[in-house]
This record gives sequence, C-alpha cells and structure tokens, in this order.
Amino acid sequence: MAYELYYWDGIQGRGEFVRLALEEAGADYIDVTRQPGRGTGAMLEIMKSEGESHIPFAPPFLKDGDLLIPHVANILFYLGPKLGLAPEDESLRYVANGLQLTITDFVAEVHDTHHPIDLSLYYEDQKQEAKGRSAAFIRDRIPKFLGYFERVLTRNPQGPNYIVGSALTYVDLSLFQVIEGLTYAFPKAMKRSKAEYPALLALHDAVAKRPNIARYLASPRRLAFNEEGIFRHYPELDAAS
Repeated sequence: MAYELYYWDGIQGRGEFVRLALEEAGADYIDVTRQPGRGTGAMLEIMKSEGESHIPFAPPFLKDGDLLIPHVANILFYLGPKLGLAPEDESLRYVANGLQLTITDFVAEVHDTHHPIDLSLYYEDQKQEAKGRSAAFIRDRIPKFLGYFERVLTRNPQGPNYIVGSALTYVDLSLFQVIEGLTYAFPKAMKRSKAEYPALLALHDAVAKRPNIARYLASPRRLAFNEEGIFRHYPELDAAS
C-alpha cells in the first residue's frame, strides 16, 4: 500500500522534507492534494473529522494504512528505518531526530522573516517589521544554525560525508533542502557567507547528484519555490543586512 502524504498543494513548504526522503528511497507514495478529484479538500476532511481519534493539528501528515503521523520530524523518525534513511545504530537514531528537530526550529525562524508579527496578516502589512527581522536573521541566525550544522558534520567520527553515521540519512536530505531554500530566499546573503560552510555545501552538492534526487529535481513533481511557501524571495529582505 502506498504512503499517503498530505500537504498544501502548490508549495514545497514543510512537506518537501518528507517528499525528499520518499523520493530518495524510491518509495511508493501519493501526494494526495495534487491528485485530481481529491485536492486540499481530502486533507481538510481528515483535519476536521468528527470521527478520527487523533486528528493532526496541521499538515504535513502521513498516512500509512490506519496510522496517521503528523509533524515533519516525527514522520521522518518513523519513515527513516523503513526507507533505509536512518542510522543502523539505534542510539544514533535519536541523534538524527535531534538534528531534525533543530532543522524544524530553523525553518520556523525562516518563516518568521516574512511574517514577524501576525500570521493572519499579509507580508505587505508587515514589511517594515520583516526588514528588521530579516536583518537580524541574516546577521545572527543563519551563522548560528549553519555554523552548528557545519561543526556537527565535520566532527562526525565516520567522516564529513554525512551528518550522522556512515551513510545517507533523512537529515542530510533535509539539510540539502535548507541550503536550497536559503539560497532562493536570500541569494545575496548566502553568496557572501557560503565560503564559511564548505562541508555543508559539499553535502548539498552530493545530495543533488544522487540519481533519485536528480531525477526528482528535474521532474514536475518538484514544485518551484514561490512566495506562498516558507522560503520566499523578497529582494528588500535579502538587502536588509
């Protein structure tokens, strides 16, 4: 039975972290809201269900048979061993989960650069505040997070090819997506700082060349970044630093 992934149609968003794992593993999955006749309504039907015991608060969530799993890090913690994308050493699986949760924190801060005050307001209603938030994000938070992941990567006892253990995990795929998203959202800032993270950039490039990922990136299944998702490019925010 195919995995069913539920996320907003038309954007990569948080759902992309799960898609990358499924695509790398060549897993059989359905991106439900992109299916004709199902769409976003199928996702909302579950979220608003009166009969489902454990409804998810927000997408993405994954359905595997009768099991409904919410939250990116939680989904990947579940899928990792099944897809061969988690360390064989069980103790390292918790390390991987901790790294993924740190990515979750980072992604939330990325989102807040363009929505620093109120999620119900449009970006245009909080542009000035977004400039201040983005300047601080570029100056302080990008180096904080990327510097941390660079240190972890280079200190991996198994070598700097992977962030944890001796083989590719879902965390490596997620770090690829983070670099992709930051480069789209803040190209000037990333161009200035990329030399500070050689191991992360090498990991990014290696992931992009993996056969299944390369095919996915070239396919229509890979949605383009746009200004409806988490990583948004507003030139005035990239210049805020």
